[in-house]
Amino acid sequence: MAAFLGNLRNVVIASFVLAILLVGVYCTTQGYDGPAFELFVLRFLHITCGVMWIGLLWYFNFVQIPTMPKVPAELKGGVTGYIAPSALFWFRWGAMGTILFGIVLALRNHCLVEAYTLDLSEGTAGWPMVPKYLAIGIGMWLGTIMWFNVWFVIWPNQQKALNIGGKYPALAADQKAAAAKTAMVFSRINTLLSVPMLFSMVAAGHLY
Repeated sequence: MAAFLGNLRNVVIASFVLAILLVGVYCTTQGYDGPAFELFVLRFLHITCGVMWIGLLWYFNFVQIPTMPKVPAELKGGVTGYIAPSALFWFRWGAMGTILFGIVLALRNHCLVEAYTLDLSEGTAGWPMVPKYLAIGIGMWLGTIMWFNVWFVIWPNQQKALNIGGKYPALAADQKAAAAKTAMVFSRINTLLSVPMLFSMVAAGHLY
């Protein structure tokens, strides 16, 4: 058992196999509804990527950033050279998966335009006509801003600060420090937006 659990690939495969078995339980007890199951799979993938993304965002802000000043100088390289680049890989692709599956899900639910226009696609009379679209739209806009910050601000600046992939070997120390500060500030902005974003998303599904 220890050997099995020591291999992450095996654990992940087994986890998905168990999930597939639960699909069998669903089909046995409820019957198979193709359109409903398609929407469920999209929502499942959207949430799974979101857990990866926001989980790592909170790891950076609640664990790594506050702890780094306490780490002895001779050990910091283990974090900046190995842990952080690996975490940033899953962080940015978690963000990409979340936004893509979210957009496809809204499109399949026929509310993409309504959500991104904050339910103003048919004018201001009686606004909001569908409060759920306003809630999901706020969540989608906050998530889109956060995704933009990840891919176009945090990631490029972390590449500079940590010399990820050896792209910035000659960058001056003050430029690295400035890049690290910019990445931190926008990571904190994303942390600020994460709670109202999650509130809006969950509210759209359970309060409206």
